[in-house]
Amino acid sequence: MKDIEEKRNREKQIVKEMIEIYCKHNHDCVGLCDSCREMLNYSCKRIDSCPFMETKTFCSKCSVHCFDDEMSERIRTVMKFSGPRIFLYHPLMTLRHAYLSIKK
Repeated sequence: MKDIEEKRNREKQIVKEMIEIYCKHNHDCVGLCDSCREMLNYSCKRIDSCPFMETKTFCSKCSVHCFDDEMSERIRTVMKFSGPRIFLYHPLMTLRHAYLSIKK
């Protein structure tokens, strides 16, 4: 059970970092804008309620997509933008993610 909570927290942290990178470069504000904060809160709620957390790798690989269409498109935009840049901000997190992708 502890491992699942650690996995949930790690996934929420990754999403948070990616949304922060996106917001910093695309919105003229200090911290997260309201739209990005809404996306982060929505994502965290979905991660908290994920019934497949124990066995799934990443949301993009999941057979059940629990994000509504609008949020799914918004988070996809964030991932496309932040994915290539996150290594500059969080290299160890990126390497760990790459390792888990290869491992699975």
